[in-house]
Amino acid sequence: MKFLSKFEAHAYLLLRLVFGFLFACHGAQKMFGILGGHKVPLGANLDFLGTLIELIAGVLIFFGLFTRPAAFIASGEMAVAYFMAHDHSRMAVQMGHASFFPIVNYGELAVIYCFVALYIATHGAGRFGFDRS
Repeated sequence: MKFLSKFEAHAYLLLRLVFGFLFACHGAQKMFGILGGHKVPLGANLDFLGTLIELIAGVLIFFGLFTRPAAFIASGEMAVAYFMAHDHSRMAVQMGHASFFPIVNYGELAVIYCFVALYIATHGAGRFGFDRS
């Protein structure tokens, strides 16, 4: 499978683009109430801060601009989201499944976003980003 290594830069580009696009979609969903989501009220609260981070960091990661700090902040936001929203989420508690484990508390998406963002933060924009790091 060594032949795949020549496509590493292109595969990373796709990872960064898909992650940035999907992360920004989550932010847009909450910011504007589009894409089947509910609008988060404006204000100085954690929900709105998370919405801003998802929208702005997603766009920056997509374009490969300020990639490392944007991805690092996105990773932290997803860690906070997991421990605040999923560890003892209302749905999990109601179903009698309050647990630390993502498969039980419906936190898989937050965990995977957290660690992919952390990987992007360590890797940078790559060859095809504006940062070119």
